[in-house]
Amino acid sequence: MPELKLTNVSKRFGHVEVLKNIDLEIISGEFMVFVGPSGSGKSTLLRCIAGLEDITEGTLEMDGEVINERAPSRRGVAMVFQSYALYPHMNVFDNMAYALKLQNLPKAVIRQKVEAAAAKLQLTPYLQRLPKQLSGGQRQRVAIGRAIVRDPQIFLFDEPLSNLDAGLRVQTRIEIAALHTSMPDVTMIYVTHDQVEAMTLADRICILRDGMVEQVGTPLELYENPQTLFVAGFIGSPRMNLISGPVAEAFGAHTIGVRSEHLDIVSSGGTWDGAVIHTENLGSDTYVYVNIGASEPLVVRVNGVSRFKTGDKVSVATQKGKLYTFDKDGKPLASQRDF
Repeated sequence: MPELKLTNVSKRFGHVEVLKNIDLEIISGEFMVFVGPSGSGKSTLLRCIAGLEDITEGTLEMDGEVINERAPSRRGVAMVFQSYALYPHMNVFDNMAYALKLQNLPKAVIRQKVEAAAAKLQLTPYLQRLPKQLSGGQRQRVAIGRAIVRDPQIFLFDEPLSNLDAGLRVQTRIEIAALHTSMPDVTMIYVTHDQVEAMTLADRICILRDGMVEQVGTPLELYENPQTLFVAGFIGSPRMNLISGPVAEAFGAHTIGVRSEHLDIVSSGGTWDGAVIHTENLGSDTYVYVNIGASEPLVVRVNGVSRFKTGDKVSVATQKGKLYTFDKDGKPLASQRDF
């Protein structure tokens, strides 16, 4: 089981520095997710690990051996792309078998590997179909199957679900999670802009921002203990309420943060008083937007269908220990969540 270690890794395209001094260790067998806004460098970092991009500075080690110059085909990695990259004139079996045929493996071995991967991914009934006869989710499973048959030590996924509709994304996400469970010795590195994917799939998440590592941790560590204002606002849906100005100064902070599920609408005596300006009823939950005189409305998550209407006067209370405070540099204050 390979362990990956990136030390001081930088990548420049001309004068543009896309990755800046990345230090990261990826444990053998874990599911690591790279997440961040567009342009943060997550796909470039994945391609550097794959060997599809050269590292400008720094070292990439696998099991203690520097592999900066090792060819992609000799790194023991298999990559699943966003675009599927299937051969349209080949059926599912031949798409999955193509790399094995290039290795001149015996036909019986190729068939055994392809059929085993197809069974794992529920593709057995589709082995004779062309890609155009498959749904988007089935095509993505074929792309994953093509990687599985190579018996890689490391799987690399580059936003594999972004072309799928919402329902297929959920289904395929479950299948990828099950795949990881069935292959506990294989390291998986997954790039996404969707934090729901990150939170539900990852053993650990690496949040990137402007080509640098912002924070690394388990999903709950990032959710409950963000080490920067950026992480606090990035992780969570809807995003954490972040308030600055006089409202924050009352707590001795430059910015305060509180998640919508950690707020309660009470009859009186809450932390803030305000007026409802909008509601979003989702059936199981309702998001109530409250104007408390800050630069942005406060978003409160209410279980079930809300009884509140635009113009209602309400009082909003923070749950004890759930208020985050940050200084002007976006770092947590020592007094964080004492309120």
